[in-house]
Parts: sequence; C-alpha cells; structure tokens
Amino acid sequence: MLPVNCYLAYDNTKEAVLIDPGCLYAEEKEFLRDYIASKGLTLKHQLCTHLHLDHVFGCKFIKETYGLGIEANPADEYWLEQAPHQARAFGLTFPEIKEPIETPLFDGDIIRFGNLQLEAICVPGHSPGSLAFYCREKQVLFSGDVLFQGSIGRADLQGGNFEELKENICNRLFTLPDDVVVYPGHGSSTTIGYEKRNNPFFI
Repeated sequence: MLPVNCYLAYDNTKEAVLIDPGCLYAEEKEFLRDYIASKGLTLKHQLCTHLHLDHVFGCKFIKETYGLGIEANPADEYWLEQAPHQARAFGLTFPEIKEPIETPLFDGDIIRFGNLQLEAICVPGHSPGSLAFYCREKQVLFSGDVLFQGSIGRADLQGGNFEELKENICNRLFTLPDDVVVYPGHGSSTTIGYEKRNNPFFI
C-alpha cells in the first residue's frame, strides 16, 4: 500500500546497516530476515532517513529480532508518537512505537560498519529531521524522501517546508560529485549530475 525502498548495505566483512526498514507485512519481514541470514550478515545499525510512517514500519521488528534501536535525527521523534494516527488515515492498524530514538544522529555524524562508513547529512524540508547518508568510498547517497529521480519530497506534511527543501538540496546534495549514485526512499535510483541537469524543480 505504501511502497518504500528499504536498503541493506554491507561489505566483505559481512557487517551491515539497514536503512529505512519499511517492512510492514509478515512476508516482508520474513524475506528480510531470510536474506540477512542467507548472506551471513551481522546487522550493526538500524538507520532511518526520517520517521514518517512508511519508513518505520519495521523498526519494532528489527529491535525485537536484532536488538538494534532506531538511529535517527531527534527533530523527527514526534512522528513516532503520531504513527498510529497516521496509520489509521491509510486504513491500517499499526501499534505505537514505544522505544524512543536509541542513537540520535546529527549533521556530520559518522556511522561505521565493516570497512565502510556513512556520513549523515541533514537536509530538512521534507521533515524537520530528514537525513541523507553518504558513502564517500563508494560514491553512493541514500537520500530518503528528499531527492527522487526527477522529483523531490513533498513538503505539505507537518514540519515540511518547500523552499527550505529546495535550498538544502542545492546546498547540501548538489555540491556532491555528479557521479554519486542516489538511492531514494521511493522509486528508481539516479545520480546527482542527472538531477542537477534534469530535475524540473531546479531548471
């Protein structure tokens, strides 16, 4: 109903990070658990680009299964309290997430796993606490719902700001190298260079 991209990043050490656990249904949780087991991965971090409902569906499952709490920007923490209400608006039943953010993340924080690391980049506008995660070694950016292929995130939800979103994309993301591959929270991947040249919000 609310398709969202959930990313599992790992290297040859088998240490892994999970970004935006959007698994709601039992079969989705089973698929993720089986994949992690089949690759022999050790999950080290549960990262959320932001805390809108569709990006936190699986947070409780990950906590119960792997003992990892939410790592996110505390500016979004109020969305966890609103998750059951949000769910009802979509005709879903979703239990309250009682665990607060376990590890607060702020701009410039480094998340290490295996031989890799991700840098947290604060890009508010879609939500107050929106983060992108940048892997400099692999030239990869996990952009959450900030930047999409040919589009940007919505800014009409509580705490959103359209002009702030556009400004932060320009100042925080479009300053990255053009060949950085962007993996968004929804839809297909793209590159920084392609979006700078073609995204209709910036032409």
